[in-house]
Amino acid sequence: MTEEQVIVASSAGIHARPASLIVQEANNYQSEIKLVKDDNEANAKSIMGIMSLGVSQQTEITVRAEGEDEKEAVTAVVELIASGFDE
Repeated sequence: MTEEQVIVASSAGIHARPASLIVQEANNYQSEIKLVKDDNEANAKSIMGIMSLGVSQQTEITVRAEGEDEKEAVTAVVELIASGFDE
């Protein structure tokens, strides 16, 4: 398992559009990818799951993956979240 913490840079946090971008990125990988906030986790391949976390700006979340391409998956999702989704 690979995991990395990232602070959400987007001023609006993770709402529908950023969640869909995360899902698109996560679907490029075979690994099971989760986003973790506090004690709650969501499948990074599920828009509703991601939105259920209620992630706001400057919140630290953990990106966790398990599978054959877990390192690449975590790196890609962390970079996307850290980028602020170009907002």
